[in-house]
Amino acid sequence: MSNLDHGKFTRVTTLFHSLLGLDVFLLFFTGYAIMFNDELWWMLTLMGGASGVTAIHRITGIGLIALVVFWITLQIISSTGRSNFSKILPAKDDIDAFIQDIQFVLGRADERHPSARQFAGYKADEVPLLSYIGKGVVFIFSIELTLLAISGLLIWSKTGLAAMFQTKAAAMAFVTFHGLLGVIMLMGVMFHIFEHGMHPAFYPVETKAFIPRSMVPEHHGDDEEPDTTGIERLSLSPSWRTVSTIFGAMTVIGIVSVLIGSIFDEGYPVPRELAIGGGPASILLTIGINLGMIVLGVGLVLSMYGNVLRIRWEQQLEEEREPPAAADGGEPQTDGGQPNTDDAASEN
Repeated sequence: MSNLDHGKFTRVTTLFHSLLGLDVFLLFFTGYAIMFNDELWWMLTLMGGASGVTAIHRITGIGLIALVVFWITLQIISSTGRSNFSKILPAKDDIDAFIQDIQFVLGRADERHPSARQFAGYKADEVPLLSYIGKGVVFIFSIELTLLAISGLLIWSKTGLAAMFQTKAAAMAFVTFHGLLGVIMLMGVMFHIFEHGMHPAFYPVETKAFIPRSMVPEHHGDDEEPDTTGIERLSLSPSWRTVSTIFGAMTVIGIVSVLIGSIFDEGYPVPRELAIGGGPASILLTIGINLGMIVLGVGLVLSMYGNVLRIRWEQQLEEEREPPAAADGGEPQTDGGQPNTDDAASEN
């Protein structure tokens, strides 16, 4: 282990992160199966056709609303939530970090600002829980999810939406808005998967996003605080270079294909009519859109893998806490040969 293994979130946050990720992945799969029903015919078929995929999309949409309401309520009523919320609010250091990062890119600063530090090269107590980039991601995702939920409710029934706003153009505006948000969020999620799944120090998954900090030891068995981060103990996986290159190319191709396909299919985010679908534009575009869905599929698999690691970690900690059993079935002995009665005394 290294100093980079410090925990990142609380247990509730890690579980919420996993549930939200699963819900968003299902919304993407079902939403784009509806949108690109020609290019993603196999996905549409697997989810029960048009009626099945629509039902799943609506159910997961309700799940998204429930998760958003739960999280907002938790931030208000719990002291930990209020404390965490205060930590993600932008501060002067974040503005200074952003300015210094621009100067660093332009070669006018020797190093990045302390509030912009992430991952390798620094100790856990020197790295902020969220840099200004991380705070931006939280706010952007929060706003997008809220707007997706509201616009999704409004376009639940396109006929009712058109009647409510009197004109077809106004109704289509909400459909366009919902689809545009979906495309923007798709890009963010795909880059998020690539960043945290293909990072060389954490490949193939960043366990800090799944294992709560309460389960990660503050010290790693050393008598003294190490002078380094411990990154020198890590070894680069032999498959990282090849996998990260292929996955990065798939991410870029997938995003570009979804953007172009949205225009060609005359659906989201530029619909000409409320009816969705326009036939596959080309074989290359079809391949690209499917590559984008594969990237999302990899993200779903990595999320499941991260939760498997968390469960195995919990089991290992539980086994380490259990006292050793005596070979004859009696009480375990202490060094002095007497039965260990500490546990019994504490129970009394």
